[in-house]
Amino acid sequence: MPGSVQNAAPTTVLPWSLSKAFTHSREYIVKENEYPDGTSQRGLLVSTSRKRWNTSRRLTASILASFRTFYLARKSWLEPFYFYDPWDANFAYDPTGASSTGRYTVRFAGSWDQMVGMRRADCEIALIEIA
Repeated sequence: MPGSVQNAAPTTVLPWSLSKAFTHSREYIVKENEYPDGTSQRGLLVSTSRKRWNTSRRLTASILASFRTFYLARKSWLEPFYFYDPWDANFAYDPTGASSTGRYTVRFAGSWDQMVGMRRADCEIALIEIA
């Protein structure tokens, strides 16, 4: 059908050594109407939250290089991949991506941005759930 968008079809998994660098958050998309008297009305647009993961610690040079290699291989945020969330209660890392337990289909959120200091690097790396 013309104009149809294909579902995300990941072919790779974020390595375990990189998966441990993230913290987990959830986002609920809402519609909000604000009125001149200061009151507002809100309603959920989705039935479930969208999950996000952000880097949670300063990175060593080797981990930063691994992240950058993986990021460039995925063509920035264009190519989806599987991510096993170590904070998920049903977590069971599978490097092949065959196990669906604790697995999320994600993409990078945003462009590469890093700041390098003494022996460590700060890098804003974020993942967002897409399926």
